[in-house]
Amino acid sequence: MNPVEIIKKIKDRFPEDVLWFRCFRDQCDLTIKREKIKEILSYVKNTPLLEFNYLVDLTAVDYLGFREPRFDVIYIIMSIKHKHRLIIKAQVPEHGCCIDTVSDLWATANWFEREVFDMFGIFFKGHPDLRRILLPEDWNGYPLRKDYPVISDLGDKEWEPFRELKEAGKGWREDES
Repeated sequence: MNPVEIIKKIKDRFPEDVLWFRCFRDQCDLTIKREKIKEILSYVKNTPLLEFNYLVDLTAVDYLGFREPRFDVIYIIMSIKHKHRLIIKAQVPEHGCCIDTVSDLWATANWFEREVFDMFGIFFKGHPDLRRILLPEDWNGYPLRKDYPVISDLGDKEWEPFRELKEAGKGWREDES
């Protein structure tokens, strides 16, 4: 089955839920309604001839200032048996910034979803342990959002361990002496 046939099979099963798709050099991606993410991913995982049994990656993109819905949650999946690869995207708005978890479909989604939550602030409904995974629990904000400050001047509101690290690092570079 080639990538276009895979897309057609998904579109035939979910005609109202596939928003658009594109293929380039045998790599296809499709954008679907976020409300159907779990149902569609379950379908592509459990349907014979598809059997996308491997979640390669799950990430997000912030399109602040370019379009609304602001975020895409991106699932890169693969069928090891059939050697198929597919990218499925779901658009998530800034307000009501959540999507269903798929951690019950692929165990690796647990950590991927926690990372997306930690970095983008996207909530995964039904996740068994949605908490920060890279940053401390008391961290404010989501560093991969486009509106996150690149350079901050928070003064004494700055996170204490970070402030200590900055002070300790002063003078380490030759051009700072």
